[in-house]
Amino acid sequence: MSQSGIVLHGVELSGHTHRVQLMLRMLELPFSFSEAGADVRSSETFRKLNPMGQIPVLEDGNIVLPDSNAIMVYLVKRYAPGSHWLPDDAVAAANVQRWLSISAGEIRFGPGLARVMKVFGAGGDIDTCHALAARVLTMMESHLADRIWLATGDATIADLACYSYVAHAPEGGISLEPYPAVRAWLKRVEALPHFKVLPAAPRAA
Repeated sequence: MSQSGIVLHGVELSGHTHRVQLMLRMLELPFSFSEAGADVRSSETFRKLNPMGQIPVLEDGNIVLPDSNAIMVYLVKRYAPGSHWLPDDAVAAANVQRWLSISAGEIRFGPGLARVMKVFGAGGDIDTCHALAARVLTMMESHLADRIWLATGDATIADLACYSYVAHAPEGGISLEPYPAVRAWLKRVEALPHFKVLPAAPRAA
C-alpha cells in the first residue's frame, strides 16, 4: 500500500493532533503536516474535509478521516493489522476501547480542558476541570500501580490517546507529583521508538 499520500491536518500544540503524529511516527509512515489554525478550519476547503471544522483530519489518498482516535484505529488496521497497537482478542480490544473513551471523556474534559483554559484563555469552570482531573488521575494511579501499560501487556493506541493531555496537565495548573505511577507510565511512553515531544505551550496573557 502506498503511504506517499498521507497528509495530517492539525495544530502542533494540539494533544489530539499529537497522538496521531505519534501513531504515524511509531508505524514509520511518511506523512506531510498541514497546519490548520482557526482561519483554515473556518474555510470552505477545510469544511469539505470535516464539516465540524475540528482537527485533526487525516487524508490518505481518497480516504478522509476526522477524529484522532478513529484515525489511530484506521492507521493500525490498515498498516499494522494484528499488531500490539490494537489487539484482536475480544477482552484486550474492549480494554483498549475503554481507555479511548476515557481519553475522549474524563481526560479531555479534565486536564485537557484545563490546559485550554490556562494556555489559550478559553472560558469554562476551571475548578470542575481540576476535580475531574483529580478523579481520573487517581484512578489511573491505582490502575498503573501493578501494570506497565493501560490496556494490555504491551503499548497500544490507548496509551498514545491518553498520553498528551496527561503529560501536559501541569500547563492546566494540575500537578502530577501525587501520581508516581502515572509519571512512570509517561516516561515509558516517551521511551517508545520514534517518540516526539508535544511542544510546551505559552501561557495565556
